[in-house]
Amino acid sequence: MKNTPVDAKIVQAVIDSFHISDFEQATIREIVAISGQIEKLADAEFIHMEMGVPGLPAPAVGIDAEIDALRKGVASIYPIIDGLPELKEQTSRFIKAFIDIDIAPQGCVPVAGSMQGTFTSFLVCGQCRKERDTILFIDPGFPVQKMQLDVLDYKSVAFDVYDCRGEKLKTAVENFLKQGNIAAIIYSNPNNPAWICLNEHELKIIGELATQYDTVVLEDLAYFAMDFRHNLSVPFLPPFQPTVAHFTDNYILLISGSKAFSYAGQRIGVAAISNALYTRHFPDLQTRYGVGTFGSVFIHRALYAISSGTSHSAQYALAAMMKAASDGRFNFLAEVEEYARRARRMKSIFLKNGFEIVYDKDLDEPIGDGFYFTIHFPGMTGSELMKELLFYGISAISLSTTGSKQEGLRACTSFIRENQYELLDERLKLFRELRTES
Repeated sequence: MKNTPVDAKIVQAVIDSFHISDFEQATIREIVAISGQIEKLADAEFIHMEMGVPGLPAPAVGIDAEIDALRKGVASIYPIIDGLPELKEQTSRFIKAFIDIDIAPQGCVPVAGSMQGTFTSFLVCGQCRKERDTILFIDPGFPVQKMQLDVLDYKSVAFDVYDCRGEKLKTAVENFLKQGNIAAIIYSNPNNPAWICLNEHELKIIGELATQYDTVVLEDLAYFAMDFRHNLSVPFLPPFQPTVAHFTDNYILLISGSKAFSYAGQRIGVAAISNALYTRHFPDLQTRYGVGTFGSVFIHRALYAISSGTSHSAQYALAAMMKAASDGRFNFLAEVEEYARRARRMKSIFLKNGFEIVYDKDLDEPIGDGFYFTIHFPGMTGSELMKELLFYGISAISLSTTGSKQEGLRACTSFIRENQYELLDERLKLFRELRTES
């Protein structure tokens, strides 16, 4: 075996112990477990790029509001299933301030993070009409969302947006919608894992098709306004976070407290249902539940059955952060721009050592820097690269698990420490040298 920075025998033994038949399809959690075991057994420092976990301190404005709520006794009281009125009001205002869209407070529904928001949205969208039994993914995307469909036993179809930007997007989406079985379309913007950002023209294409074919769009805004190429941090002034909501009434916006607000541990987010969709009546929902309006089924049937509400005190925290942001007292993007600074440094090290960025452009504009980026090494598949880098104490996930058809890896910037940039450079330099020798 090669003389790699991490004991090769230990690395191979740990990999073998997981009995993964197709290493390319190893999940995020499996790679975390593998790298963690190697790190412990080999006593070797790892550079972890596999987990999309926020690594910045939570804002004091949220913490203080939650502590105050707990001291006032909310921990002993069930939250209202519809959501804390203050949070619903502040979410509606926040959406107006940073997206320039009007959504009534009643449609702003607290959820236990965007993952619960997408799960509940999938569940209800898939029951609105019996003939609509399939979810369309604009990939690459968050792997766990497809796992949610496995739990629901729903069907899915997908395409890689890599070669379908601009006008090509219309043909790609419409080819699926015209079959008549698509209950919802989902994508993230900014994108996990590629960090591409669909522009207004592309969102208009999706929105107009959603209206034409009467399909719901689930817009995952987990990385809300984190396209740092544009200053999206000033409330009630352009530029705003781009959204499909400008071009259709058939949408749900999924806003997470985890990344933009660094509040991941409290599992809090909001599913913002458009005014038209919230009040829309579906006969198939009426038959199933005795209630036919989308919003009522979403809250009082699906969400109630899943979790009976969202953490009471965390709702106070998110309400306070949204209010402070909309008031202009709290620039929630200032702190998380650290991810862009990390991405720039990490990308430069990878490029210097012979790597390439896979999703490198938004049409003719260079890709932005942020929470994720994608890498490829010439002559290697994503699976080969993912496995080989473990011998160098570097862990990431294969793009294939995200629905991408490109060869490479997703790299997350959240866990790298200041003292690890030099270490990353040293290990990648050795990796390149040994690859050249072989």
